[in-house]
Amino acid sequence: MSNNRRVQAAATLYYVHDPMCSWCWAFHPVWEQLRAQRPDSLTLKRVLGGLAPDTDEPMPQPMREKIQSIWRTIQQRVPGTDFNFDFWSNCTPRRSTYPACRAVIAATRQGSRFEEPMILAIQKAYYLLARNPSDANALIELAVDVGLDAVRFAADLSAEDTQAELISQLNLSLHLGAHGFPSLTLQHRGMLHAIAVDYRDAATILAQAAEVLQCAGPMAP
Repeated sequence: MSNNRRVQAAATLYYVHDPMCSWCWAFHPVWEQLRAQRPDSLTLKRVLGGLAPDTDEPMPQPMREKIQSIWRTIQQRVPGTDFNFDFWSNCTPRRSTYPACRAVIAATRQGSRFEEPMILAIQKAYYLLARNPSDANALIELAVDVGLDAVRFAADLSAEDTQAELISQLNLSLHLGAHGFPSLTLQHRGMLHAIAVDYRDAATILAQAAEVLQCAGPMAP
């Protein structure tokens, strides 16, 4: 039996992310592996970390150049990660990812099954299609694309309880010790364990989780 199936004690692996985090985009294939390969005793849960708060100000040129440089670095370090640099000429970028984070929450208001499709739609729009997920209209269009009710989504996008939920998840990300995105934290028996991110293979992540749980021993009946 492989290591990733030896996990016997129930635990939760928290994935702290932002839908407009380029490193999270690079991590997406491994996240999909984790979802497919995780043992039954390991629960996976996403937490929104929020890269940048709301602003209507255009992104300063130095920041635009910095992020484009990060995209190029990711392409070198995580082969196969694609970016459409037309975004920087076709859109007016803002350093504001909270709208996209709230869009994920608004999507889940219509069912938890919409969480992953909405995140992926935002990522593809931003990184591949040169669309701006900082804009509410773009987010509403994406919601329609994934099968959401547009009127309800638009209302939830700006609702106070959606913002409250985002703040709650931001606080949880701090509690989990996330200092960057993506970040993985294993919670087991009230203890938190940092798990190193691997951008190429989910097996190493699952092996780390299995080691923590095996060291803790079996749960009492």
